[in-house]
Amino acid sequence: MSATTSTSLKEALAHACTDIEATIDALLPMVPGDESILLEAMRYAALGGGKRLRGFLAVEVASLFGADRRAALRVAASVELLHAYSLVHDDLPSMDDDDLRRGRPSTHRQFDEAIAILAGDALQTRAFEILLEDETSSDATIRSNLALALARASGAAGMVGGQVIDIRGEGRALPLDEVRRLHALKTGALIRYAAESGAILAGVTDDRRDAIVSYGQNLGTAFQVADDVLDTTASAEELGKTAGKDEASGKSTYVSLLGIDGARAEARRLSDQAREALSSFGAQAAALRALADYVVERRN
Repeated sequence: MSATTSTSLKEALAHACTDIEATIDALLPMVPGDESILLEAMRYAALGGGKRLRGFLAVEVASLFGADRRAALRVAASVELLHAYSLVHDDLPSMDDDDLRRGRPSTHRQFDEAIAILAGDALQTRAFEILLEDETSSDATIRSNLALALARASGAAGMVGGQVIDIRGEGRALPLDEVRRLHALKTGALIRYAAESGAILAGVTDDRRDAIVSYGQNLGTAFQVADDVLDTTASAEELGKTAGKDEASGKSTYVSLLGIDGARAEARRLSDQAREALSSFGAQAAALRALADYVVERRN
């Protein structure tokens, strides 16, 4: 990725991140009463920084197809809330048992386990609520299609199913095909959805949507391969979370199966496939192409 392209992407990500943060802030207002602790925990988890990669994908693809930006920001906020819920639950002692997330105490450490579980539950339901509200789209079919696609990407046939495979695979040597399937579900499905959501919001149903789905699938897997490399090579300070967790938990990863150089080559291959999926979009998809490079070159 050239310096000019890198700068352009950095600026686009920063702009989107600011708008997504503001949208989430507005969609999670504080409330009085005993339940205020729940909203405080939800806001802590959802507004705690992060790359906003999934939200950026939703906004950028929606822009590619001419969808309303305010509506796209609501979709972006929704997917970021769903992602935040998954991180809250992933960090729990019964899951990955991690005390650090995005450079801060994990939600269950900042509050307690019960509040963290409930905050994750509420973030998940709020994500679907946002998609189904009239403000997201005046077209009820588009709203329902967004919710259906998110449910499929995040449930037993997607993210949650991948998490189960991940848990059951600890201490076992999984073959490469199973690791690929694990991460296609656990990480890739939600990233694929984030990209597709922009096309759904714009009402796109032709080959262009298929191309975006292919882009999202390859991008999601490339992101996870790069994550496996970073878990081995980066520090906790760079990552904003505990480094070396996968190896310590006895998990099968792209690095454990392919080695660091092999994993890096796999990430680049997938990134190239993601870029190729955008070949019909021309210069309009420049930011999406740059993102495919960024996910394999990043340091956190």
